[in-house]
Amino acid sequence: MKKIINIFKYLGILWAVALMLAPLPASAQRQDAGAGAPQRIQIALADVSVKDLPSEARDTLKQIEKGGPYAFDRDGIVFGNFEKRLPIKERGYYNEFTVKTPGVKHRGARRIVTGKSGEKYYSDDHYKTFKRIVP
Repeated sequence: MKKIINIFKYLGILWAVALMLAPLPASAQRQDAGAGAPQRIQIALADVSVKDLPSEARDTLKQIEKGGPYAFDRDGIVFGNFEKRLPIKERGYYNEFTVKTPGVKHRGARRIVTGKSGEKYYSDDHYKTFKRIVP
């Protein structure tokens, strides 16, 4: 019985060491939030060119550039980034806009999120994933 306990202790130590030495995925980058604050991992975003967006997303981008009018009352509201899928910024940095979905009478799942520095992101699955919009 003592041998079995020792084997489990040894395996536990090996497992703990392996976890400490395991590298972060190449697609992850560390972002410090300040001394003593927990670190968050931000996953790198894929890019999508404007020409590869659905036509409805290109229409929404044109509306954003003109400052409206928008199809939905909630267009332009603050996007909270609560799931931290976009780079972490102060509250109020991002705004969201609806991308119409053909055949859907409600807002649907597609959005464009803009940042105060001019960056734009596209989500076709209601904020589960984002792609950075590039020219």
